[in-house]
Amino acid sequence: MDADAFGRFLVTAFFAVVFGQSSLDKLTDRDGNIAYFSEHFTKSPFPREMVPLLFWALTAVEGAAALLCTLGLLTFSFVSDGFGIAACGVTMSGLALVLLIVGQRLAKDYAGAAVVAAYFAVALIGLEMF
Repeated sequence: MDADAFGRFLVTAFFAVVFGQSSLDKLTDRDGNIAYFSEHFTKSPFPREMVPLLFWALTAVEGAAALLCTLGLLTFSFVSDGFGIAACGVTMSGLALVLLIVGQRLAKDYAGAAVVAAYFAVALIGLEMF
């Protein structure tokens, strides 16, 4: 495996783990996560009633990112240059990160947004590799 393919593998594996764990946590501790998000977004312009809908939308995007990245790893689609399953997974990861950073900024959690920005940089670098 050449260095470029290994780089694509690492980025794809990184997001498979990050969003796999995140989406599974949201599914297995739904009530705790919704309570956390409801509290977290009290200072945001979102009405409290919208939090569960936004929670499920984020969970779906994170789950799709994890699934596509995992499938990309299993099918070795990260090996060849081009827009394969792994690239779709990293793209979906970038979308999930945009949703997360919008939420962090609207919740006025600027430290949390800075952490998400670092993950987003990894996504951008990974997409450049594909």
